[in-house]
Amino acid sequence: MRAIWKKINRKPVVNVIRLSGVIAEAGRFGGGALNDATLAPMLERVFRKGKPKAVAVALNSPGGSPVQSSLIGARIRRLSEELDVPVYAFCEDVAASGGYWLACAADEIYVDDSSIIGSIGVISASFGFHELMQKQGVERRVHTAGQDKSMLDPFRPERPADVKRLKALQKKIHDNFIAHVQARRGDRLISDKLFTGEVWVGKDAVDNGLVDGIAHLKPKMTEMFGDDVRLNVFGQKKSLFKRLGFGSSVDMLSGIEERIFWSQFGL
Repeated sequence: MRAIWKKINRKPVVNVIRLSGVIAEAGRFGGGALNDATLAPMLERVFRKGKPKAVAVALNSPGGSPVQSSLIGARIRRLSEELDVPVYAFCEDVAASGGYWLACAADEIYVDDSSIIGSIGVISASFGFHELMQKQGVERRVHTAGQDKSMLDPFRPERPADVKRLKALQKKIHDNFIAHVQARRGDRLISDKLFTGEVWVGKDAVDNGLVDGIAHLKPKMTEMFGDDVRLNVFGQKKSLFKRLGFGSSVDMLSGIEERIFWSQFGL
């Protein structure tokens, strides 16, 4: 009888997962990157522990790897559908590029008035050093089997054929991104001209159908599930070494690289 009463009076549970950082393969950015390999066990717990009424994703990411974005997003959708648990995304500073891909894995997306949203596009950047090498008298010697093996080599002049090939690859990835957004947002999108790589802030993102409203996580979950809703927060754990404030030169370089991602959006 006591067990039945306890079950009847059980408070609704919403499990919260924080996804913050650049999206990249395991081992990048000092091991702090968002990727499917490291997130898989935590996502399993988030969707299963305590039989939650919903999963809320607190999201803050400037993007990164399109493949890892796709893998993480697909895992969220599989778990949501398998366990019949709705997902709500709450974007913080930025959900752009791959970050917006992850947001679209949710059933509904909410933002702050100042959140930066969108950047539905693909970018590739590098440097060219061939003139500097010539001035310094440095000779580049590269031997390949396969004429395109050294495509976009930064130590030789850029070739139009390489650029054309790169743009063809980017278009395929961009098309995949567009298809994902259209499949997830559907008729909520007000236009098919939202895929240029542009970003929107707060209400503009709402007006364009990229997100569903302006709201913060706790008030919205309380509104939806009642004042007695219990929020269980899950997040990536740092190693003891990093928690004590120690880092390596590799971590420092990774930090610089990560800052470049965030700086695109003035952050």
